[in-house]
Amino acid sequence: MPEIKKQIPLLNQNGTITEEGWARFPHWIYNRENIAAPKWRIKEWDYYSILSPKRNFGVTLTASDLGYVGLFAICFLDFKTSSFRQIDSLQILPLGKTNFPKNCHSGEVKFSSKKIKLHFVVEPGKQTLKFESDSFLGPNGEKGILGEILLKEPKMDSMTIATSWKENRKAFYYNTKINCMPASGRIQLGNKVFNFQPKDDFGALDWGRGVWTYKNRWFWSSLSTYVDGKPLGLNLGYGFSDRTPASENVIIYNGKIHKLDQVFFRYNPKDYMAPWKILSNDGRLNLDFAPLVDRKSYMNFLVIKSNQHQVFGNFSGKLILDNGKTLNLKNNLGFAEDVLNWY
Repeated sequence: MPEIKKQIPLLNQNGTITEEGWARFPHWIYNRENIAAPKWRIKEWDYYSILSPKRNFGVTLTASDLGYVGLFAICFLDFKTSSFRQIDSLQILPLGKTNFPKNCHSGEVKFSSKKIKLHFVVEPGKQTLKFESDSFLGPNGEKGILGEILLKEPKMDSMTIATSWKENRKAFYYNTKINCMPASGRIQLGNKVFNFQPKDDFGALDWGRGVWTYKNRWFWSSLSTYVDGKPLGLNLGYGFSDRTPASENVIIYNGKIHKLDQVFFRYNPKDYMAPWKILSNDGRLNLDFAPLVDRKSYMNFLVIKSNQHQVFGNFSGKLILDNGKTLNLKNNLGFAEDVLNWY
């Protein structure tokens, strides 16, 4: 699996990836002008999950320009009651007008509608997330949500991958995942206030740009926690694009990536709340996953369809680093998902 270690353009002039592989830093330069697809096929997104395992709550924030439709969302998670509430806002034919940044370390995303407001500001070493919705209804009937969260990004490796599809090499997936960003700030849900504490709570970013084939199914899992007093992140994924050149499966421990080969999820597709098993083909990862909340959604607008199960829960089991050291997880909060899209 080739590791990219220097800065290179993402796309050739014909729209194919210059060099497929993975990296510890987003070395590829996203050159939208070389995309060999109409604007309505280009997809750009920033997705954040910020979880507080000790205080049993979390929030996810979605900003996505999928070409012919934009999707923006705020989701509040209550792990005490195993519940969630989400509010979405759709934008018709954004076609790139959202002006997503060309890289994941600087820039701004801003969206406002009658239902929700999102404002992400990314600067070197920190990311500030503001969000608001007067129409939001919480899990226990709370009215309205307002939040501001600061994520600190220490110097650490991040997982980056650039791959394409066998059936169309001009369809591509360029993605960076940043785990283990200490989170501070607060959420006001109705009259209740929820505070993030950076010594316990982490945020993670899924930053992506690409052109996809029409129907795709992917599996993804993410975890940010502490093990033996040091930050540990997991990013596991498969099923999306041709992963022959590279996988996105990594353990990030104390700021450094330990690369895994292939992983697979065992679960009951008829009952996502039943226990899962997550394994690697080399025996370096063996995890049990106990679900708490199934953040499920289904959307059907004829040509645009989506069936999603993002399941939050606790991971337990063992991980083996590149040097052979074994780390143990015990009821550490994260998520695993199964997503099927047609768009």
